[in-house]
Amino acid sequence: MKKKFIINLAILLFLNLFVKLFWIFKIDRTVQNTVGAEAYGTYFSLFSLSVILNIFVDAGTTNFNNRLVARNHGSIAVNFPNIVVLKIMLSVLYAAICIATGLILHYDRQQFLLLLILILNQALASFLLFMRSNISGLQHFITDSILSVLDRFVVIVICGLLLWTSLPGKPFRIEWFAYAQTLGYGLALFMAILLLVRQTGRLSIHPEKKVIIDIVRQSIPYALLILLMGIYNRIDSVMLERMLPSDGKTQAGIYAQAFRLLDAVSMFGVLFAGLLLPMFSRMLARKENIGDLLQLASLLILIPSVLLCFGSWTYARPIMQALYPLHADLSAQILSFLMTGFLGIAITYIFGTLLTANGSLRELNLMALVILTLNLLLNLLLIPRMQAKGSAVSSMITQIVAAVIQVILARRILHLKVNRNILGKILLFLVLSFTMALGSTHLTKYWLVNFAIFLLGGFILAEILKLFSIPGLIRLIRNENPLRGN
Repeated sequence: MKKKFIINLAILLFLNLFVKLFWIFKIDRTVQNTVGAEAYGTYFSLFSLSVILNIFVDAGTTNFNNRLVARNHGSIAVNFPNIVVLKIMLSVLYAAICIATGLILHYDRQQFLLLLILILNQALASFLLFMRSNISGLQHFITDSILSVLDRFVVIVICGLLLWTSLPGKPFRIEWFAYAQTLGYGLALFMAILLLVRQTGRLSIHPEKKVIIDIVRQSIPYALLILLMGIYNRIDSVMLERMLPSDGKTQAGIYAQAFRLLDAVSMFGVLFAGLLLPMFSRMLARKENIGDLLQLASLLILIPSVLLCFGSWTYARPIMQALYPLHADLSAQILSFLMTGFLGIAITYIFGTLLTANGSLRELNLMALVILTLNLLLNLLLIPRMQAKGSAVSSMITQIVAAVIQVILARRILHLKVNRNILGKILLFLVLSFTMALGSTHLTKYWLVNFAIFLLGGFILAEILKLFSIPGLIRLIRNENPLRGN
C-alpha cells in the first residue's frame, strides 16, 4: 500500500504541477489583474458562498461513498444509482438555498447572475467528485489523477484564447471566467461517466427509496463535517464583503490575492487526502498497521509545508509584488499569516483524513463546531479593526488549533505511538530552517535566487536529519523498509 501511495502521488504531483499551477498563476491571477480587485472580490465572495453551501448538493455522499467502495468494491452497484438520484434532488435544494441566501444578503442583479452560474458549476463539480470517488475507491488512481486536472485544462484553453487573443473583441469579463469553468466541469463529468461505465460495466439507474434513506442517514455525519469545515475555511471573504460596506469588495479582492497562493499549495494537501482516504479505509478495515504510511505521509507533506511557511514570511513582499501590480504590500502581510495557517491545514489533511477513514465523525464534528465558533468570533472581532488582515489572522489561529485537536484525537482514538526520535528531528528542523530562511536574504541581491537556495537547503537539511530520504523513497517503491538506517 505504501508503494502504491508513492507511485500514484508522483503521478498526481506531475499532472497538477503542470496543469493546476498554470491555472492558478497564469489564468486565475491574470483574470484578477485584468478585471480588477473589486470585480474579482465580488466573484471570490460569491464563489466562497457557493462552496460553503455546496454541502447541500454533496450531503457527505462523496466521502461516504469513497470510504465504502474502498472497503467493498461490490457496493458500487447498489449505491451508485441511488446516490445519483439523491444528488439530483439535492442539487435542486442547493440551488434554492443559495438563491434564498442571496436574497437575504441583498445581492444585486449582476451578483445574482454570477451566483447562478456558480451554483451550476458547484453542482457539476459535486457530480464529478462523486464519479471520481467511485474510480478512486476502486483503486484506479491514475485514471482519477487525469480526471482531477481535466476540467482545469479545459478552462486554461478557453480563458487563454479569451485573455491573450483578439478573439472576443472586447474586454474580458469575470462572467466569462465562470462560463469557462462550466464547460470544463461538464466535459470532465462526461468523461468520468464514460470511464466509470467502462471499468464497472453498464450502470443502471433504478433507485430504491429505502436505500436512498439509508444513504442519507449514513451520510449526515460526513455532510455536517464538510459544512462546518467549509464555513470556517471559506467564510472569511463573505464576511469581509458584507461587514465592510464601503470597501468590502476591494478588501475581499486583496484577501483573494494572498489566498490564491494558499489555495495553490493546499492543492497538494488535497491530493494527499484523496489518495490516503481509500488507503487508510482499506487498511483499517483489514486491521493492518498504518504507522509507516502515516509517518511517511506526514513527513512528505510537513517538510515542504514548513519551508513554504518560513519562505513566505521572509519573501512575502517580493512574491506579491511580482504577481500583482496593486495592493501588494497589504496582500504580503495577509500571505504571511495564511501560510502560517497552512501548517495546520497540512496536518489536517493527514490526521483529519485518518479520522474520517476510521469513521470518527462524532469527534470530528465536535472539533469542527468548536473551530467554527472560534473562527466566527475572531472574524467579528478582527475584521472591523484590521479588515482583510484580520481575516488572515483569524484563519491562521483556527487552522493551527484545528490541527492540534485532530492530532490529539487521532492519538487517543487509534492509540498512535509517538516516535520521539522523529519528533526531536522535526523540532530541530523547524529551528534550523527558520534560521536558514532569515539568513538566505543576504546571499545575493536577487530574492528569487535566495528563495530557491533556501528551499534547496531546506530539503538537504531534511535529508541530513533523515526526515526526507530519496534512497528511502526508492526502497519504498521497491517495497522495502523506507525507514531503514534512521
